[in-house]
Amino acid sequence: MLYQQIQSNKRRTIVLLFVFFILVALVGAAVGYLLLNSLETGVVAAIVIGAIYTIIMVSNSTNVVMAMNHGHEIKNADQYPELWHTVEDMAMVAQVPMPRVFIIDDDSPNAFATGNNPEHSAVAATTGLLRIMNRSELEGVIAHEMSHVRNYDIRISTIALALAAAITLLTNIGGNWWLWGSGDRRRNDDRNGGGGLQILLLVFSILMMVLAPLAAAAIQMAISRNREYLADAGSAELTRNPQGLISALRKLGNAQPMKDVDSSSAALYISNPLKNKERLFDTHPPIEERIDRLEKM
Repeated sequence: MLYQQIQSNKRRTIVLLFVFFILVALVGAAVGYLLLNSLETGVVAAIVIGAIYTIIMVSNSTNVVMAMNHGHEIKNADQYPELWHTVEDMAMVAQVPMPRVFIIDDDSPNAFATGNNPEHSAVAATTGLLRIMNRSELEGVIAHEMSHVRNYDIRISTIALALAAAITLLTNIGGNWWLWGSGDRRRNDDRNGGGGLQILLLVFSILMMVLAPLAAAAIQMAISRNREYLADAGSAELTRNPQGLISALRKLGNAQPMKDVDSSSAALYISNPLKNKERLFDTHPPIEERIDRLEKM
């Protein structure tokens, strides 16, 4: 059951990332048609923009994300010994390098991992998490985060964030099509005799401008939810004690929202720090469903 779930979640994430890349290309085609009357130019531009965003985000993810969430780094075990040694132990079990460790001053219990790869990773925990979790629960939470590191979820989450930002930029550019590109496109359509194809391309492009941001958000949320299930399964594998994470999730489910959290980083946390009530674009699967899956392992 455990290893089947891990493999299934990995396959789903690959499919979702592929769909994300296709969406970027489609948005680029729509923008290219609206502004330049060229689908091909738009696709190439979208791929270039997506690549640039991804490179920038991946290369600076740890420092950027920690600054956005007001995390300050722990340099040795003397500052927060229980957290430091738990991270050290779980990294050893997961067979990954010891990540950098950060503390976030917030009474709401939560934690997340970020970075480019296991060699350049970081784990952050709130002061509220350390206050209410016992050793077994803390191990479950940190093992969850180390699973994100081991499975390269941290890179996947960064890429998804970069692609979503690229789609936002493209749709913002394409939103000015009436001012910048409609005249040239109409003249070209008139020379080509207009016709049904041009009408279909125009309708497609306008719909992409409207629907692409929603689709990007839905894909990003699906990736986030999928990786949370995978990391839960990984935590059970590393600790051999799913009850620790089950107990921790129950406490996290009853927690209050974090006071000062960056909303674009919400998908990184083990539990939704914003405590959204809406399920459609919630960054995390319901706590009760995660517990149910763990209880079946």
